[in-house]
Amino acid sequence: MGLAADLVGYDVDTVVGLGWAGVANGKLLRRASGKYDAFVTMDRSIEHEQNVARLPFGVLVLRAPSNRLVHLRPLVPPILHTLKILVAGELRYVGA
Repeated sequence: MGLAADLVGYDVDTVVGLGWAGVANGKLLRRASGKYDAFVTMDRSIEHEQNVARLPFGVLVLRAPSNRLVHLRPLVPPILHTLKILVAGELRYVGA
């Protein structure tokens, strides 16, 4: 399991689980349109590469030293809080 198991109360899909690994961000966001309320990523450049304000879901960028669970698990409480208030077209950050 991964971080998805810690996001209790949410239905979570992963890029790998969907078979979308290796798909460029723009294409990923188009595929996610109409299917999700939030897009969670560690890609800090997404705000500079994509027009997040036009997306039909919010984007949550995780700031952590790596994508290892030891670095992501401490972010679970603020992730859960932010997912509750995140709105379409909004970009928010969690972590340092």
